[in-house]
Amino acid sequence: MSGHSKWATTKHKKAAIDAKRGKLFARLIKNIEVAARTGGPDPAGNPTLYDAIQKAKKNSVPADNIDRAVKRAAGGEGGGADWTTIMYEAYAAGGVAILIECLTDNRNRSASDVRIAVTRNGGRMADMGSVQRLFERKGVVEVEVKDGKPTEDEVMEATLDAGAEDIKAGEDTFTVYCDPNDLVEVRKAVQNAGFEYEKAEVDFVPTFTESITDLETARKVYKVLDALDDLDDVQNVYSNEDVPEEIEAQLDEE
Repeated sequence: MSGHSKWATTKHKKAAIDAKRGKLFARLIKNIEVAARTGGPDPAGNPTLYDAIQKAKKNSVPADNIDRAVKRAAGGEGGGADWTTIMYEAYAAGGVAILIECLTDNRNRSASDVRIAVTRNGGRMADMGSVQRLFERKGVVEVEVKDGKPTEDEVMEATLDAGAEDIKAGEDTFTVYCDPNDLVEVRKAVQNAGFEYEKAEVDFVPTFTESITDLETARKVYKVLDALDDLDDVQNVYSNEDVPEEIEAQLDEE
């Protein structure tokens, strides 16, 4: 269960740039509004809202922005949009599969923006369902690692009984995968063990990865992913490329 982890890590680092940070804030606020509207404005009784708020806090979204988002969803403030989730599917160079999740108040705008971003950057749109079948919904909890703690065995021991199915080691995180229905219990197990976590949410995880073996193909793949990530309506981008570290290093130098 790997996928676009390296690309996501690169994008996470770029989020420190002001323009990217603004887009990130907007996406996190959208998540909070939708979660509060769907499951109620009380984080104690709405785990999805709780995790959306925690993720926003970890990314330094101001508390006032978070509070206003919850109030808008509850009808306490004006200006709340009617957000709709729409999935689009595409392919990039090398046969890389891409799922594009939009949270939008204008379907026509989103469809047009996504199509342009894909086709103008060397990708192609795919028929509905042809890409999504290559992914599965999984609960994903990213556990922070500092000074070698916690270890993989410690994370496994803490989360196994809660429903953890797989654990993958990253540069400074352990990613725990589980059934979406077990996400809250796994997240609570991480907290009860005293571990810090980066995120806890349901994602699309690729069932297999597409190996990219040359620099030019990797460059084309990332060009599409970057263009999609820049769109205001795009909430998440999931892809299944597997790019070797040596090619990643060459891209970093560009």
